[in-house]
Amino acid sequence: MTEKGGQQARRAALLCQNVRFGLYLDCRRRQAKALEYRQLPDGTHSPEDCADFIRHSCGIQSRAELDHNDTARAMLERIVADYQRWERQQRMLDQIAGGMA
Repeated sequence: MTEKGGQQARRAALLCQNVRFGLYLDCRRRQAKALEYRQLPDGTHSPEDCADFIRHSCGIQSRAELDHNDTARAMLERIVADYQRWERQQRMLDQIAGGMA
């Protein structure tokens, strides 16, 4: 029987379609692998790459499992929290840079 995805699966799908989430993964990968921007420019992660990242990180085969697997759902929560923290940092950096102009 195939599990049907619910709210968490939809949440993950929307996250994967968010261009900013792809930029977050670009930045995260550069930091983790000590890469320069020219080696991994912004816009490298596609929506499918984002979905692969979520499935791999959550240890699932399908985003539908997020609604039926507490461990996977907890990992999605961590991913979202880390992404939101990055977004706040980016806004703060944008404000600082904007104030210096």
